[in-house]
Amino acid sequence: GIINVASSTNLLTDSKNVQLVLDPSLQLLSRKQRKLIRQNPGILHSVSAGLQTAIKECKWQFRNRRWNCPTSQGPNIFGKIVNRGCRETAFIFAITSAGVTHSVARSCSEGSIESCTCDYRRRGPGGPDWHWGGCSDNIDFGRLFGREFVDSSEKGRDLRFLMNLHNNEAGRMTVFSEMRQECKCHGMSGSCTVRTCWMRLPTFRAVGDVLKDRFDGASRVIYGNKGSNRASRVELHHLEPENPAHKPPSPHDLVYFEKSPNFCTYSGKMGTAGTAGRFCNSSSPGLDGCELLCCGRGYRTRTQRVTERCNCTFHWCCHVSCLNCTNTQVLHECL
Repeated sequence: GIINVASSTNLLTDSKNVQLVLDPSLQLLSRKQRKLIRQNPGILHSVSAGLQTAIKECKWQFRNRRWNCPTSQGPNIFGKIVNRGCRETAFIFAITSAGVTHSVARSCSEGSIESCTCDYRRRGPGGPDWHWGGCSDNIDFGRLFGREFVDSSEKGRDLRFLMNLHNNEAGRMTVFSEMRQECKCHGMSGSCTVRTCWMRLPTFRAVGDVLKDRFDGASRVIYGNKGSNRASRVELHHLEPENPAHKPPSPHDLVYFEKSPNFCTYSGKMGTAGTAGRFCNSSSPGLDGCELLCCGRGYRTRTQRVTERCNCTFHWCCHVSCLNCTNTQVLHECL
């Protein structure tokens, strides 16, 4: 969707006629996306921040896997994997869509976007000892903007189109479903006679954890066509489980249609970097272990001396003194 081919024309003019250069992670924006940014002053930086947060979260979630969400400074940040239909592609679309929604919803409540504010619809009675108030994060605006902005660059009616739209929406729904009620106590002498409550966005780590679980349980799908002229456009083209015995994917599930590469070796055609040179855990039987991460090729062991600050002491007021401690680390590197 928003991760595609870079463009040298990614220049916008804001309401004060000041030219803005889009962050490289935004890549090529469609005419509709540019219009949305012009209509919502302040939202450009929120979109960029959301994408950067999504990239960092992707790297953290897959730090111990053969595919560790590699990125580059080139025109295609995630590489050729975004043009495939595998699980990793599904996660990229879901996490970037979630990142935009999360960042925009938070920016609304922080007052940094001119066209939206806190969600003030939750007002008045809530329960016997609490009421709605405060500043709820505007998840509805975040979802609506995210849907119009992110989905608008998807074209066609093929399986890839349906997959990308589904995973985009799954990312947004994850942010919405993980919203939590947050409250502040009021009363004499710190008592909690009554509480004021509002809805707060989850941490993005919580969003990443949920999407990672759904990555592991993603559904393999095929293109479904009811073949009826009476069916609506949405009903006519839909996703079906590849195995008829499996239940259809829910809106929260991630979906894919293509088997993932093994990511063991470099392939320019497949867009895989391989695992040579990656650090592994020699004592782990899991995915981060040297046997699995190095794909059976073996590994080399080396030591390095690392100097870090340690035994820090705070002195009143206001100075911190530390010692320098040198430790020897044993590193295992895939061949």
